[in-house]
Amino acid sequence: MAEHPVRIVFLGGLGEIGRNCACVEVEGRIMILDCGIMFPDTDMPGIDLVLPDFTYLRENADRIEGCIITHGHEDHCGGLSFLLRELSFPIYGSELTLGLARSRIEEAGLLGRAQLIPVRDGERRMIGPFDVEFIPVTHSVPHGFATAFHTPKGVILHSGDFKIDLTPVDGRATDLARIGALADGPGIRLLLSDSTNAEEEGHTDSERQVGAVLSRLFAANSDKRVIVACFASHIHRIQQIADAAIANGRTLATLGRSMAKNVALARSMGLLRIPDDQLVDIEKIGGYDPRRVCVVSTGSQGEPMSALALMAAADNKWIKVGEGDLVVLSSHAIPGNETSVGKVIDGLCRLGAEVIHSGLAQVHVSGHAKREELKTLLSLARPDCFIPVHGEFRHLTHHARLAQDMGVDKARVLLAEDGDVVELSEHRIDFVAEVPAGYLYVDGIVGDVGRGVLRDRQVLAEEGVVVVIITVDAKSGEVLTGPEIITRGWVYAPEAEALLDEARQAVLQALEDAADSGSVDFEALRRRARSALGRFVNERTRRRPMIVPVVIEV
Repeated sequence: MAEHPVRIVFLGGLGEIGRNCACVEVEGRIMILDCGIMFPDTDMPGIDLVLPDFTYLRENADRIEGCIITHGHEDHCGGLSFLLRELSFPIYGSELTLGLARSRIEEAGLLGRAQLIPVRDGERRMIGPFDVEFIPVTHSVPHGFATAFHTPKGVILHSGDFKIDLTPVDGRATDLARIGALADGPGIRLLLSDSTNAEEEGHTDSERQVGAVLSRLFAANSDKRVIVACFASHIHRIQQIADAAIANGRTLATLGRSMAKNVALARSMGLLRIPDDQLVDIEKIGGYDPRRVCVVSTGSQGEPMSALALMAAADNKWIKVGEGDLVVLSSHAIPGNETSVGKVIDGLCRLGAEVIHSGLAQVHVSGHAKREELKTLLSLARPDCFIPVHGEFRHLTHHARLAQDMGVDKARVLLAEDGDVVELSEHRIDFVAEVPAGYLYVDGIVGDVGRGVLRDRQVLAEEGVVVVIITVDAKSGEVLTGPEIITRGWVYAPEAEALLDEARQAVLQALEDAADSGSVDFEALRRRARSALGRFVNERTRRRPMIVPVVIEV
């Protein structure tokens, strides 16, 4: 019987921030490692989110052993509620990670398709042929893991999203000792490491430093209501906001559905310590002195319809922002969200609020390791082979160079991208195949938007649309009614009647020429109408709107 190779298949997260998804294959079985989403770029009009291409997983559904979620962020677990519509498998992760993922899966009505199996810090367990070890790492959501796969071809260590915070809020530090022990013992054959901050020099600051800044802000603004926006999953940040607020005599209220759910979940698990008498429902906030209140809100990324965006538009049901408010954005804009965040800040300032963000004070620190921490991990792990993961291509490139600087053989450093299949053999590592790994765009429901639709939306947004409607005799090709021209986004019709009349004449002339030449085929008439109108529009306005000919035969 032929021996099965050990392979890693990358389905997302290599060349972009988000969509993190990979497969580790041992003895012919597949373990999915994360299943995340990506938020849309500005060139994706109307798109809600972007998923990995699940084709490879669908085609190999009978080989899937399960899915490991390294931590509870949407870019690592948000895709589960879509993948589970097509497949069924057990999911492994820390109790908090599963709690955060469960919420979305439950909303989609798919809990029956997945068994959620919690694992503990330092646990090592067999899952089918997979000998997996879960190693604690510090990140901006609690209880994240690095994952060590003990395979027939050596240990594969996936760092997960991490930083080396020596003074974490909950005391749960990245387990560098265990990583060093793996390197000293069996050795680490392949390291897959988070590349998000691979361009950034130095060390990422400790989360505790944000707490100190927040405390000073609360103390200096005792005459104002304080509203702090952050990620609902950032339990450590919420704890520090709560500590600073309570120490300054304030009562907390949460705003936003995900914030309320995550605070309740973290408190029930003992991960968030807020006394019952210091936490009130947002509905009751009107009965409190604004100077004795702190509101912890969602919407730090400027998401439309989020609690903070509605505040900035003076349309929030519970809070009307004004001159007596201090709004703190305790986050950093995800790439692509800068414009949305800027609009929210502008809106809040117009209403008279004072706004503090990470450009003005250290109210946020990253959850990802910078170069010195990446060097520390490389130095401890001493991997035989290295593949940078999680980041845009420039981040991966910088991390690959860093690994070489730290002594990893250049021939054993692979710069992989989405769709690449990497195989570990006894003495080498190499690319062996490619699998589908394009973007799956979600607009309301899965699978109804393709790249062609996006191109059409971009043309409509940038150049507009011109529709020409003609009724012709099916036998003679003679124009019976029209051409009628309807336009949106090309010219404003009431102010351009003369131009539209000229356009009608250009189309009519083309159709008459077609009839004179004996061309009365339905498709030929459509092409003639499109070509004539497109040529006229381009010559007269130097614009290229979408031309839609509608030819009706009677």
